[in-house]
Amino acid sequence: MKKLGFGLMRLPLLDADDPKSIDLETVKSMVDRFLERGFTYFDTAYAYHQGMSEITARRALVERHPRDSFLLADKMPAFLVKGPEDYPRIFAEQLEKCGVEYFDYYLLHNLGAKTFAESARWGGFEFLMKMKREGRARHVGFSFHDTPELLERILTEYPDMEFVQLQINYADWENATIQSRRCYEVARAHGKPVIVMEPVKGGSLARVPEAAEAIFEACASGHSPASWAVRYAASLEGVMMVLSGMSNPEQLEENTGFMADFQPLSAAEQEAVGRVAKIMNDSIAIACTGCAYCVDGCPKHIPIPKDFALFNDQSRFRLMPSHTVYYNNLVAQGHGRAGDCIACGQCESHCPQHLPIIERLRDVSAVFDAKD
Repeated sequence: MKKLGFGLMRLPLLDADDPKSIDLETVKSMVDRFLERGFTYFDTAYAYHQGMSEITARRALVERHPRDSFLLADKMPAFLVKGPEDYPRIFAEQLEKCGVEYFDYYLLHNLGAKTFAESARWGGFEFLMKMKREGRARHVGFSFHDTPELLERILTEYPDMEFVQLQINYADWENATIQSRRCYEVARAHGKPVIVMEPVKGGSLARVPEAAEAIFEACASGHSPASWAVRYAASLEGVMMVLSGMSNPEQLEENTGFMADFQPLSAAEQEAVGRVAKIMNDSIAIACTGCAYCVDGCPKHIPIPKDFALFNDQSRFRLMPSHTVYYNNLVAQGHGRAGDCIACGQCESHCPQHLPIIERLRDVSAVFDAKD
């Protein structure tokens, strides 16, 4: 099994402001090309594209290719489960939306302190094992966004979980909040294969400062920043799959190109990545990956990831006043201003990066809501 997986999370859109408006024909061509180049792993989730990712997986993949020609992963939205009765209901809905009788890989999605406690209380882990016994989930595990101490507890209490999906990239390897390295080490100590998510950190590592790009070029010319990021994650021992949320055919062509005959990073390349990691961590103001989990349910309809992206670009590249125009365009489309935040906290409870979103929105507001 080749190590690159197609994450159906950032699919091409017909309307950039509507995550449900997936460009199905483009996705079909991307799926076909992905399989044609020998890659087989597809990753979807209940919440991706506001519920449309699973349906797109059915239309672009399941209905058009033999079931034994691909591997499909899906996830139980632990953050939406309110009681044990929700597990069979949601799972049945997912099977129907995807058009399959079983999932090759099935995960409890986005476990943290709260969702782990609820999953343990309501029998989420037992439900996954039941689905495995019945042949409706061939491999079971969980995705994780929390401390290595909590990961240690989960793997100790539920050793039947077969794999762990972790956020790993060179910028987050030593991050004090994400703690990629320490979580990875816990998973490996328990002998669990690792699936990597966010290897390019929501696209942040695909666009690096000139100084960082120069380091990469001096070490090994002709390779894109994104390829360095994906290869870094894939080079780690015990990593079975690296997911990439590819948004257009060009990204798919590039990723499948350098991963078709994957070569781990050399010692010199590892050293170059370490130097670039320092530059990147010094340049990103808000470490948002753009997953948009924070947006659903925002009472003020604030486009938080888009505001943060504008703020990061402004901070790094001084793109004012042009970015003020983009910010005001979002407001004109019916989105709330950063300054409209009422500090309800629902966004922070859903953020896999554990960002102080309320505080950061105040920073955004200070720049973009400021009056002349």
